[in-house]
Amino acid sequence: MTHRKNISTYISRIAISLLLIVAATGNGRAQQKNIIIPEDSIPMFRGFAVSFDLVGPAMLALSDHGEYEGAFRLNLHDQWFPIVEVGYGKANHENDEVTGITYKTGAPYFRIGMDWNLLKKKHGPNRLYGGFRYAFTSYKVDIMRGEMDDPVWQGSNIVDIQDMQCSQHWLEAVFGIDAKIAGPIHLGWNVRYKRRIAHNDGTAGQTWYIPGFGTYGDTRIAANFNVIIDI
Repeated sequence: MTHRKNISTYISRIAISLLLIVAATGNGRAQQKNIIIPEDSIPMFRGFAVSFDLVGPAMLALSDHGEYEGAFRLNLHDQWFPIVEVGYGKANHENDEVTGITYKTGAPYFRIGMDWNLLKKKHGPNRLYGGFRYAFTSYKVDIMRGEMDDPVWQGSNIVDIQDMQCSQHWLEAVFGIDAKIAGPIHLGWNVRYKRRIAHNDGTAGQTWYIPGFGTYGDTRIAANFNVIIDI
């Protein structure tokens, strides 16, 4: 009886030890599961958007220069937004009050760049972003001025330049917001700091207006107001 009792005690101890090992292993696995950081379930490609600027057409309607502009933007994880902007800028500046010159041009322009969503909650319906652009345009200008007396040479001269070839490269820093209105429709506003990096003004001096950049100068600050459609 004593021998059987010892065997039973030995088997009981082994069974208890095995149960403790299994319990410890289970607790370890549970702890491992608790410390696993869940992966973001939002996919990398989130679609794309098309947009149209409203400021440029308003400027054309109210002044002697402006642009028509649209953009195509990819959405990567609601965080990165590669973008291409294409527009057509034109000017018909007649009889400048200082120089008396009439200046006409019309040409396309192109921008490519990237925006970043600056909000902590990336996947919400609204966005705050910063970004950059590289831009380029190649355009032709007509510069005309009627007969004007020359006080130095005591004569008169006429300016009539047609299709003078010009070009410009510039960079832009962009800061803006997108706000969801209804369904896929957003309204966006951004401000841009433009810095010219290379240019060719042709043979007649400074050109008065550069498509996509604005009136002449090394730097410009401009704003856009866009209707955006997410697709």
